Amino acid sequence: MTRIGYARVSTVDQDFDVQQQRLRAEGCQIVRAEKVSGASRDGRTELATIIEFLREGDELVVTRLDRLGRDTRDVLNIVHECEERGAYVTILDPHVSTRGEMGQIILTVLGMVAQMERKFIKERQREGIARAKAAGVYKGGRPRLDYKHIRRLHSEGVGPSAIAKAVGCSRMQVYRVLAKSVVSLTVMD
Repeated sequence: MTRIGYARVSTVDQDFDVQQQRLRAEGCQIVRAEKVSGASRDGRTELATIIEFLREGDELVVTRLDRLGRDTRDVLNIVHECEERGAYVTILDPHVSTRGEMGQIILTVLGMVAQMERKFIKERQREGIARAKAAGVYKGGRPRLDYKHIRRLHSEGVGPSAIAKAVGCSRMQVYRVLAKSVVSLTVMD
């Protein structure tokens, strides 16, 4: 049996060191981490790798349910995929495991709560933006990545993995930025 930890943060400026330390302290022999939104499974390559690697008796461990996902359907699909491989899912806060029947029920309820929380956050965000626009002070979100820097590194022959490491993002984000650059250049021609 292998305990595999999964740490995730949503944005480049967030840090997952605390999650990684906690997962190692809980006995995870392998800890994978990524900086990508938990709103969907898109671009979550580390999670996909973990699920593909799981074997009978293994355990996927996350610090909190929202690290696994913010949509009930996604969370339940992840749990289902793990179970199909004979593996378990354990959430550390609050401590819930799919090893027992009660764990399944609690994870379903927690998944619904996480999804509801995400909906409330989005509603509050929309209301705040509307108020800021009405007051004439809304300037839009700040860019999280320097697209010009990424394109410059790419034009200098630096590979996507090295670019991702240099700017502090995932390799998938680098590919997206470069793809947007190609699309915008095509549209301008």
